[in-house]
This record gives sequence, structure tokens and C-alpha cells, in this order.
Amino acid sequence: MQVVSSNEPLNVLFLCTGNSARSIMAEAILNRLGMGKFKGYSAGSHPKGAVNPHTLTVLRKSNFDVSRLRSKSWDEFTNPDAPKLDFVFTVCDDAAKEACPIWPGQPMTAHWGLPDPAKAQGTEAEHALAFADAYRMLYQRISILVSLPLDKLSKLSLQKHLDEIGQSQPAATKQSA
Repeated sequence: MQVVSSNEPLNVLFLCTGNSARSIMAEAILNRLGMGKFKGYSAGSHPKGAVNPHTLTVLRKSNFDVSRLRSKSWDEFTNPDAPKLDFVFTVCDDAAKEACPIWPGQPMTAHWGLPDPAKAQGTEAEHALAFADAYRMLYQRISILVSLPLDKLSKLSLQKHLDEIGQSQPAATKQSA
């Protein structure tokens, strides 16, 4: 059984508690890397109401148009007018522990947790590094997602891949055993 059977882009929702950093970056990255194949969205269970300025800086440095990015509630994706979701990924551990809404269409889900750069301590340079690290991790994971041969994978096989992507770390941040 194929997972993908249409030429329509697959809708992906990235969830985080505040929807101001990781989920926003993931939305932007997927919309660039998956253009035509995926459409990215982001939301939060308790949105901050504004995108973190460090998030905007990281994205602008990579030539993203940030004019349409906004912090929003996951409630926007539960109403009848919301896009049908094919995938929902949590990118923070707090959101993964929360009771999520029932998503229309029963999308595939996975947890792609990574450290919250907004909680970084230290100097401005250390904050910038935390946001750059989050960006790199998300970029790597989303690159893997968009390269999957979705038309050739069974639902079970795809779920295994999605879970494995959430465990991947960029080579520069892997800890040696």
C-alpha cells in the first residue's frame, strides 16, 4: 500500500509549545526544501504570540522571507476550514507530553524533539549559537524527510523512517560513547 497517491502537496504541521522558534524554523525550512511536494505549517499549544527575534535573524541570514511567519495556536488546525494534515511532528518535549487535539484526517505523527534555543543561557553569541544549532538539526531532519521515496513506502515503513529521523543528530553535535 502506498502512502502517497495524489499530486497534491502533503501538509505537515510542526508543533511546539510556544510556536516562536523551532516549529517556525521547521515550517520555513520545509516550505523551501519541500516546495511542490510538501506544505509546512507550525503552531503551538500555548503560542507566545510573536516569533522570537533570534529565529527571524537565523532565517533571514539564510535568505528566507519571514514576512508571513507568525506564532499561532494549534486550534487553527482543528477547525473545518483547516488544511487536511498528512503529518504532525512535535519538535519540543513539552508539546509531545501534552494531549494533542484530534487532527482531521488522522495524520501520521512523530516526535522530533530538540533543545529549546529560546531557553539558552549566556551571552548574545551563545544565544545565536543555540538558534543556529536548532536550525541545523531541523534542516538535516527535513532534508531527510523530503528525500524519502514516499510513493514506494508502506505506512509502517514510513512511520519507522519518521521515528528514526527524530532520533538523528547532526554530526557536529553527536556525543561520543
